[in-house]
Amino acid sequence: MGSKLKFLFDVEQLLHNLGLTQSQANIVNIIIGIIFILLLAFLSDIISRKILVMGIARMVARTKNIWDDVLLEKKVFKRLSHLAPAIVLWYSAGHVLSHFTIITGIIQKLLSIYMIIVVLMTISAFLKGLNDIFLSLPAAKGRSIKGYTQVIQIIIYSIAFISVISIITGTSPKVLLTGLGAAAAVLMLVFKDTILGFVAGIQLSANDMLRIDDWITMTKYGADGTVMEISLNTVKVRNFDKTITTIPTYTLVSDSFINWRGVKDEDARRFKKHLSIDMKSVKYCTPEMIDRLKHLQPVKDYIEHNSKKAAKNDLQALVLHAGEVTNLTLFRKYTVNILKNHPGINQKLPMMIRQLQPAETGLPLEITAFCKGTDALVLEELQSDLFDHLIAVLTEFELAVFQYSTTFR
Repeated sequence: MGSKLKFLFDVEQLLHNLGLTQSQANIVNIIIGIIFILLLAFLSDIISRKILVMGIARMVARTKNIWDDVLLEKKVFKRLSHLAPAIVLWYSAGHVLSHFTIITGIIQKLLSIYMIIVVLMTISAFLKGLNDIFLSLPAAKGRSIKGYTQVIQIIIYSIAFISVISIITGTSPKVLLTGLGAAAAVLMLVFKDTILGFVAGIQLSANDMLRIDDWITMTKYGADGTVMEISLNTVKVRNFDKTITTIPTYTLVSDSFINWRGVKDEDARRFKKHLSIDMKSVKYCTPEMIDRLKHLQPVKDYIEHNSKKAAKNDLQALVLHAGEVTNLTLFRKYTVNILKNHPGINQKLPMMIRQLQPAETGLPLEITAFCKGTDALVLEELQSDLFDHLIAVLTEFELAVFQYSTTFR
């Protein structure tokens, strides 16, 4: 390799013939060689990344296969293209800096580590793409190979780690494996929490289970707040009462916790509360009651719409006259319209009003909706105002909230 490429890098004799001294010619020759290999690496990067990868992208766009689209989306080819300039620099540096063996060795070691990382990232992207390809197959219904791909990733990461240590120390990988095998029992005993935390950290990161600034709740450890720090052994959570809870990292994998990231991403927060309606107050609406309730805008359109259906003798409609519609039905329609027109309610997310199982404490009417924003004070204010209004308006529908009778002396 060196003799074949000598004419590309070695112009020392030519410079010496032009009148430069031997030392000057040597220095200029090295500088020219460095510039040349950098240009060569740059050109190889352009060829591999912008020509070959773009060519592959055009070919993929023309095919009807799914697998090549997935691999392109996961940037498998793009990551692989980063090897080209590294390989050029690795081979060229040994010739240009042949007189500087120490520097050449350091550069080649760094480039070797870089190439290992590139290969590692490429294989990782390929495995993620393989998982997505499998999920697109009809046979994948109800099945998953994610666990298997994660095991392969762990093995590959381990091999890469050993290879990097071997390059840095100049020790054979076999020697490292032998030494690690002998010390494994001691390491497992002494660094048990650290090893568990390390493995848990990989799982948390690989599955995107936890990030800095995530809002999590873990009742077992009294944690309910924002993640401040994720370290090898612990995760620090700043609770909403400004206290700080420290959780072992591995427990976030072995135990369950709630991550409220979806709430922050949607910029909305759900509330779910219920009113216990006294079942004795539920009754059919009389014509007089319906006439009186027409002035309430949230049920006005509903009453008029169903009155027209009643006039057409639509047997499938809710006929609004005595004995057909209950006051509880109208109250539910009223509540639905209140939610749909409330400026603080997120209309893009689902809202629901439903009856729960009647019990000795009355008929629970559950109201579920999402408020805009995630601020706890805004949420509490909104639902308090809403339920204050609903409790007060119950008397208009001749309904009552269930409560145990209390005797005062």
